Amino acid sequence: MAKRNIFYSNKIGQVEGNIKKLLNSQEDFLSAATVNSPRAVGDAIQEILGNHLQAVLGEEICKNYSAHFARRAMADIAFEDDQGFYYVIDVKTHRLNTKFNMPNLTSVERLARFYESDENVFAILLITYEAQGTRISVENVQFLPIEFLGWNCLTIGALGWGQIQIVNSNALTINRGYSRKQWMLELCDELAEFYPREISKIEERLKYFTKVREFWLNHSD
Repeated sequence: MAKRNIFYSNKIGQVEGNIKKLLNSQEDFLSAATVNSPRAVGDAIQEILGNHLQAVLGEEICKNYSAHFARRAMADIAFEDDQGFYYVIDVKTHRLNTKFNMPNLTSVERLARFYESDENVFAILLITYEAQGTRISVENVQFLPIEFLGWNCLTIGALGWGQIQIVNSNALTINRGYSRKQWMLELCDELAEFYPREISKIEERLKYFTKVREFWLNHSD
C-alpha cells in the first residue's frame, strides 16, 4: 500500500484524546433506567460520536461523512479522507467493571471482500467507560484498524462464514502499524484450522441425528 491512512499518523493519539474529551464533556445523557444497560449506553455513545466525530477528525480530511446505517450493517460511521481512503467504523463500548466482554466485530467473508481494495479501512472505535450514578466516565479510547488487533486476543465464532470476535475486551493486544498483508495471511491460517474443526462438529451432529431418526422411525405414532 503506497499511501498511509490516518492510523499511521503520529496524531492518532491526539485524536483518541479528543474523542475521550468530547464524550466526557457531554451533559447527562443517561437515566437511572439506562445507565446499567450496555445496549442503551452503547447506542447513546454511538449517537454522540455520529454527531461529532467529523468535527473531531476535521472536516477538511473527513468527507462524505455518514452515521446512518442499519444495526446489522458493517458500519456505524463511514467517511472518505483527503487521500481517497474509505473508512468504515464499528463503535464498540466496554464497561470496565464487567469481567467478560466478547463483542462481535465482523464476518470473515465480508471483511475479505472489503479488503480487496487497499483504500478500504475497517476500523474499531473502542470506548472503555465506568458508570458513576447516571453518568459515565470514559477511561480509554482505542481507535484503530482491525489489523492492529493481535490474533491472540481475537477468535472466530461459528456464525455464517465465521465471525471475528474479541475474546475479552479487558485484555487486548494492540500492534500499532501492523501489516495488513501479514494480518490477512494470519486470518487465512486461523480459518484453515477453524473450518476443519467445524466440519468435525457437523459430522458429530449428523451421527447424532441419524440415531435420533432411527429412534423416531421405531417409535409408536
